[in-house]
Amino acid sequence: MIFVTIGSHEPFDRLIRAVDAWAGDRGCGDQLFGQITERAGYRPQHFDAVGHLDPTAYQARFEAADAIVSHAGMGSIITALTTPKPIVVLPRRGHLNETRNDHQYDTLMALGHKPGLFAAIEEEALPALLDRVRDVNASNLPQEALGPFAQTPLTDALRAFIHS
Repeated sequence: MIFVTIGSHEPFDRLIRAVDAWAGDRGCGDQLFGQITERAGYRPQHFDAVGHLDPTAYQARFEAADAIVSHAGMGSIITALTTPKPIVVLPRRGHLNETRNDHQYDTLMALGHKPGLFAAIEEEALPALLDRVRDVNASNLPQEALGPFAQTPLTDALRAFIHS
């Protein structure tokens, strides 16, 4: 199962439309489930989706998924990479009025090289990435789980700054 999640606050119709079109083209909508916010303007035609999941239901869907499709929200990315689960990410863009600025694009530029993260800068890149994640056994995808704590260079730099 592929879990599509876009956060709980703002709609991300561009991502949902692209995933829905892919699911319709591939006839695999029964392999997807989405959490797309109550305020979504676009409702998928080819896969089931709800506006909101409570934290327990969200966690259950996330854990049961073989792969994640998401906006470039830090919570979704970090959760997927610590699990580890492959995650296909499309950033919300400021110039498209999907968010207030390009912080999600910047996040993707900083983390896009991580094993298990499949970066789609534009929605046209999604079908190939979704095919790859769907058709390859997730255990065979190159991944290294992020640890639950900050990396040592960061904590050392913070410690040095605090004590300076």
